[in-house]
Amino acid sequence: MKKALLILVVLLMVVAIIGCSKKEAASAPADPNAPVKLLVWCWDPMFNVYAMNEAVKIYQRDHPNVSADVMDITEIEQKVTTALSSGQTDDMPDILLNQDNSIQRFVQTYPDAYLPLNGKVDLSKFAQFKLDVGSYEGKNYGVPFDNGATATFLRRDIVEQAGYKVEDFNDITWEKFIEQGQVVRQKTGVAMLSTTTGGSDILMLMTQSAGKWFFDDQGKPYIKENPVIKRALEIYKEMVDKGVLLQVADWNAYIASLNNGQTASTIQGCWIIGSIVPATDQDGKWAVMNTPKFATIDSVNYSSQGGSGWMVLSSSKHPDVAMDLLDKVWAGSVEFYETILPSSGAISTWLPAADSKVYGEPHPFFGGQKIYEDLVAYAGKVPKVKYGVYNYEARDAVGRALAQVLQGASVDSVLATAQQEVEFIINQ
Repeated sequence: MKKALLILVVLLMVVAIIGCSKKEAASAPADPNAPVKLLVWCWDPMFNVYAMNEAVKIYQRDHPNVSADVMDITEIEQKVTTALSSGQTDDMPDILLNQDNSIQRFVQTYPDAYLPLNGKVDLSKFAQFKLDVGSYEGKNYGVPFDNGATATFLRRDIVEQAGYKVEDFNDITWEKFIEQGQVVRQKTGVAMLSTTTGGSDILMLMTQSAGKWFFDDQGKPYIKENPVIKRALEIYKEMVDKGVLLQVADWNAYIASLNNGQTASTIQGCWIIGSIVPATDQDGKWAVMNTPKFATIDSVNYSSQGGSGWMVLSSSKHPDVAMDLLDKVWAGSVEFYETILPSSGAISTWLPAADSKVYGEPHPFFGGQKIYEDLVAYAGKVPKVKYGVYNYEARDAVGRALAQVLQGASVDSVLATAQQEVEFIINQ
């Protein structure tokens, strides 16, 4: 009996020792020098992928144990939606890039999938309009990246052939743009502007210039009887009817129209620079002016189109490292933005970068104009709007309305239908 009792006591002591050892091991801090490999999803090898790889290089100076696999994912939002809807997050990245106008939709639809960045990333020095699009219920979920501020990118040689100076296209209205565009078309045979058929980019930048959107301040659809959207559709149709706006089949054809001289300008987010400058035969022939505004509606000569933000997923295996990378580089390094600007044309919305001498250098492709200095100034004047959770659905509905208007349908009737479509989707 005594022997059995002794054995029992010994066994209990062994179990206790093992338990303590496991507890100590579990509470032991992770090795800060252990290798960490982040997985990042974004798109566009020459722009976003390039920029993130450069960010990692800078971060590695103080954190040599950290590396990253930056993947080029074209249909990123579709891939994310599929994974989050099915709950299959094991292969999801630590960091992903998301379009500005859908960040709020993803956060609201999948509230547990993303980590708020407040207190982890210093967001205080980014342009406010970029912070707003990445915020939901008082928390920030996106670290702003590229500047979506719009501009009129002009072929200096073509407008001068028509008797204009590039300055004649600065601080003007859409009505004036159409008038001058007709003259350019008559004297050079070149359309003033191009866009993809049925594309809503121009409509959206027009709308934001008036500080309005497809939804009101309460998030309710505001398409029917919206005077800004109505006027935007009317101007678009007028440009097409008068040969000022050239509609092309797809994105590749749109870029080709800029590079081959089919058009005298494009009005787009400033990220389009990366698609303009490869046409080396046009070196020195381009200029940058601000965006037209409405003549009869309160608006400004500034708007935004596109742009994106970096988000950290709650399924990340290394969330602290991911946020620290975003904080130290994307929200903390002037050198980083100086590095990526010349190669990619990625213009920062992190305001301290604008003070860099690189941003003030003349750009030879644009005739020596200090375009980055100008574009950063444009960004600070962009009206803020609330894109809303159903932004993509509203955009597509308005795009369908536009197609019908171009076929002769009543603007009022198609916008009423567009609103009904969006309301139906919301109420499902």
